[in-house]
Amino acid sequence: MDADSKIREELSELQARYDRLKLLYQVSGVIHSTLDPQEALQLIVDEAVALAGASSGSTVLVNPNTGFLEIHASRGLSETAAGIKLLVGEGITGWVARTGRPARVGDVHQDPRYIMVREQVRSELAVPLEVRGEVRGVLNVDSDRPNAFTDEHQELLEGLALQSARVIQNTWLYEQLRLKVRLSESLVKVSRAINSPLTLDDALHTITREAAVLMHARVCSLMLLDETGQWLELRASHGASPAYTHKPRLHVNESLLGALVRRQKPLQVENVQTSSRYQHREMARREGLVSLLSVPLVYTSKAIGALSVYTAAPYQFSNEEVRILSAFAELSAIAIEKARVYERLVDVEEELRHREKLSALGLLAAEVAHEIRNPLTVLKMLYHSLDLRFPPEDPRAKDARIIDEKIGHLNKIVEQILDFARSTEPQFTTVNLAQLIEELCLLVRHKLKQQNIQLVRRLRPDLPAVNGEATQIEQALLNLILNAAEAMPQGGTLTLTTRAVGPHRSRAQPSHVAIDVKDTGLGMTEEFRRRAFRSLLQTTKSKGTGLGLAIVARVVETHRGKVKIKSRPGVGTTISIFLPINAAAPA
Repeated sequence: MDADSKIREELSELQARYDRLKLLYQVSGVIHSTLDPQEALQLIVDEAVALAGASSGSTVLVNPNTGFLEIHASRGLSETAAGIKLLVGEGITGWVARTGRPARVGDVHQDPRYIMVREQVRSELAVPLEVRGEVRGVLNVDSDRPNAFTDEHQELLEGLALQSARVIQNTWLYEQLRLKVRLSESLVKVSRAINSPLTLDDALHTITREAAVLMHARVCSLMLLDETGQWLELRASHGASPAYTHKPRLHVNESLLGALVRRQKPLQVENVQTSSRYQHREMARREGLVSLLSVPLVYTSKAIGALSVYTAAPYQFSNEEVRILSAFAELSAIAIEKARVYERLVDVEEELRHREKLSALGLLAAEVAHEIRNPLTVLKMLYHSLDLRFPPEDPRAKDARIIDEKIGHLNKIVEQILDFARSTEPQFTTVNLAQLIEELCLLVRHKLKQQNIQLVRRLRPDLPAVNGEATQIEQALLNLILNAAEAMPQGGTLTLTTRAVGPHRSRAQPSHVAIDVKDTGLGMTEEFRRRAFRSLLQTTKSKGTGLGLAIVARVVETHRGKVKIKSRPGVGTTISIFLPINAAAPA
């Protein structure tokens, strides 16, 4: 070969290489034009088919969870062919994925590795897609002609695969970041929603609703451990039929979700309709449930249940989705425990109200007995002064004896009631009023919130201790707060103030602790203020028992304190109680 021919050949080869590089540069601009993973994969296979002049093609990726090779984008393949899954090492595509080397087959029917995906295929070219040195997939092109692909086609496809791997990595990273941002934003929003309900049932239904929206789920269910810790019971669901909501409970040691609760680890099931581990496969078929992601509900390192989401189509949850649902479950567990605590607080409040009524009844019985004893004593004296004596055969003798016996019986009953009332006198100890009031505020805050009443606390942190019975003082303050709330049916402001005061309002040597309960309610008339702390039997209150303020007066009196009231109709009321400081306690 002469020199001119050699030069022309080298120029021709350089021109061809330039043309290929130019073509790859143009293709690169196309496949880099989107950050959507699926759209990028489709662009890649479209450009591969065009570069190689192929009849069909596909982008195949390795599923990291199942290990299968799955077609994510295709050109010229039927829907059935595009749904084929291969093991790594299976078929020509699987061989490329396993070895990391390209394969160019002139006649597929002569190659034992070939698995037919389209009947007309005669030749195939496949190159690996490597991301950071690891084969993550295969780029395939097929032709209906034998020996359709050349070294140049292979070089073009390998160059395209190199760029495609970068595109795939970038789109994956972008998609992960986008998903993380979307889920994180949604998590912030739903965290407010799941913490707003006050009752347990409301909290559970809010959690399942928000989880279904967050994860785009077909159905979301929430199961909680029962009191024995041996059974998981369905407590709430979203998107499920009545048949699903009535499914039987699950034993912790004999169920899939029970294992999740024991191990406190998330689990995924690709298809609950066919999985032998899932106990309600037939119900899943009827409900149209396919893929499952379930995470434990954990509070203070203890599992209390499981939160599960189901999809209506096969789906592989990403690590980010698992992380987000787990974070959501952590917030949900806190919301559940918060609702449980609130329900216990309501029970405690009801118990206190019950104790208030019993105490009031005891005080009322004592006052009734006291009021009865005086006229009864007079009756007894007058009866004996009459000295009624009748002959034994006179019927009046028996009547007089019965009257004497019944007067004695009544007097005995009165004495028993008074003895019981005296036995309920307070047992004095040192009382930390600051702590007592803080706990009482925690108890009533939800009730006040429901009535649209703002609670303002102006509490002195170094308040001196007093000598008394904490239960009775708490009962008196609870009565004042509930009375104030009743005086504000449309809402308002309730202010609690504590201070140390001297005998003449002197702060130098405080002798008493003052507690002010101020409301912005209806106020009291002058007549009502005069009668507010009177006898239980002389109340003029139009609603309720009318015992609240009388109990307060009785408690303060037994503690050697004082109670004052200031009120203006339409403006509000301030009731102040003064309790003597315990001289033995540090101020």
